[in-house]
Amino acid sequence: MSQSFDTNELAAGQRPPPTRRSRIAAAAGQEFSLAQAVGGPRGVIEAVAPGLLFVVWFGITQNLRQSLIAAVSAAGIALLARVVTRGNVTQAIGGLIGVGICAFVAARTGQARDFYLPGLLINIGYSVLYALSTIRTPAFRIVSRQVPRGPFPVLGLLIGPLVGEGLAWRHDPRRLRAYLVVTWMWVAMFVARLAVQLPLFLTNAVEALGVARLAMGVPLFALTAWLSWRVLRSVPAAKPAGPGTPAASSTT
Repeated sequence: MSQSFDTNELAAGQRPPPTRRSRIAAAAGQEFSLAQAVGGPRGVIEAVAPGLLFVVWFGITQNLRQSLIAAVSAAGIALLARVVTRGNVTQAIGGLIGVGICAFVAARTGQARDFYLPGLLINIGYSVLYALSTIRTPAFRIVSRQVPRGPFPVLGLLIGPLVGEGLAWRHDPRRLRAYLVVTWMWVAMFVARLAVQLPLFLTNAVEALGVARLAMGVPLFALTAWLSWRVLRSVPAAKPAGPGTPAASSTT
């Protein structure tokens, strides 16, 4: 849940930052919002349509060029619809760029499976980044600024500001532990996608890979957001230290 493309978002044309940041709020509120987590009905359609058209058209015709045109056209229509209805064009532009990158890679290699390659690589990167953010690190200095000891779980860095606790959660053992748990939930989601989709990619099972991408895209994202919300709502948000109040040291 960072502010860059999700692995499926890039290959399926889902929403890029800053929209993704607003969707993180679904795991931070008092009540879970499924619509907010998945971007609403329109967001789901924009997320699914390019990838769905690609895999269906390729499955029928085995024509890579036509399939890529279909996917890019779907993303382009979504952008046009946003312009006509005066919606948030940033979301649609990002979706078009994401699909365009996937189409460019596949067109260059001539391999339909490579439409999904950028997403797989990003999935690997996310799983590593999220996991590393949970590791305890010693304090260190960058130029003249002292960086306190870790960990700095990604979910805490993103959700803390949304709920008004800033980085105060780092000094609250229970809240820090909750952010570590939910960050590992997202690591598990990325790894699960890789475990299913990477073998399909390596065996060139394009149609099955496309179906897996769709099945493990919006539904799995929403489930992980809901589970994160369940964990975070069980631990009160940390209160930022007031002026002149020393912050407690993290105990984890």
